[in-house]
Amino acid sequence: MKRIGIVGAGAWGTALAMVARRAGLEVVIQAFEPEVADAINGAHENPTYLPGVKLDKKIRATAAAAEAADGAEALLLVMPSQFVRGVCRTLAKAAKPGVPAVICAKGIERDTSLLLSEVVADVLPRTPIAVLSGPTFAVEVARDLPTGVTLAAGDGAMAVRLSDALGTARFRIYRTGDVAGVQIGGAVKNVIAIACGIVEGRRMGENARATVITRGLAEMVRLGAAKGARPETLMGLSGIGDLTLTCNAMQSRNFSLGVALGKGEKLADVMAARASVAEGVFNAASVTELARRLGVDMPICLAVDGIINHFSDIDAAIAGLLSRPVGVVETA
Repeated sequence: MKRIGIVGAGAWGTALAMVARRAGLEVVIQAFEPEVADAINGAHENPTYLPGVKLDKKIRATAAAAEAADGAEALLLVMPSQFVRGVCRTLAKAAKPGVPAVICAKGIERDTSLLLSEVVADVLPRTPIAVLSGPTFAVEVARDLPTGVTLAAGDGAMAVRLSDALGTARFRIYRTGDVAGVQIGGAVKNVIAIACGIVEGRRMGENARATVITRGLAEMVRLGAAKGARPETLMGLSGIGDLTLTCNAMQSRNFSLGVALGKGEKLADVMAARASVAEGVFNAASVTELARRLGVDMPICLAVDGIINHFSDIDAAIAGLLSRPVGVVETA
């Protein structure tokens, strides 16, 4: 593999461009804002989404998704989850059959409750699909700090090709065939991170946060099982690994958003002050809707959805969780 295309020049897409360059690949990255593409090409930086990081001068940026796809031997999809369907429609004519699409977004489609792999398969039926996920703060990856991720694909040979092409000593790629499990982990952890941020913002203590993380993992495993995921996948990098990272650091957009809400700030004000998307805001609704359709009990995610989307009072939501009966603990 010699050339890779990246669609989406946010913080994570830009960091992955650096990963690909370190692996020796030719990189073309598509930015949705022309000024971001200009900054990458001219100043070799992305001040909008990844400030303070100098980029490899051989990373080439474009504002056209079709140009990123042209000649690429793999295409990384790194846009917010709710834009995956629209972007794939744009790519339908440019993406060559047989060229794998690697989903690097984390979420579930809100209108359909489909996993992103199901969305891509619906729009690009001749495209092989893989999913890349794990505990990854973009700035640390861009600066070549050691990172471990999971690559999921139904085609094992394709997974080997992709991991061989993108992996380095400091960007370690572990392979699995559990495409559903890797995606469930990435979507649910965003919602649990908001809950943990609210705990922090309300100064409820580290015990409470540890409980939310643990019970959130149980919710993740239940939803994963309902979608055919393997429990051990959610005990790995794309499950508990990503969950613990996202629930414990202000670098996490979802955790920091929850902290702001816990301190009494309004959601609209927090969102307006940010350039980057906190995926948990959208995933709260899509995760709980998928759980409803599958008959899965997810009280923490449901509480976050109530706060985010249905004007629930935070203290009332917390009281509701604390008043739930306790019983026998699941194995998860």
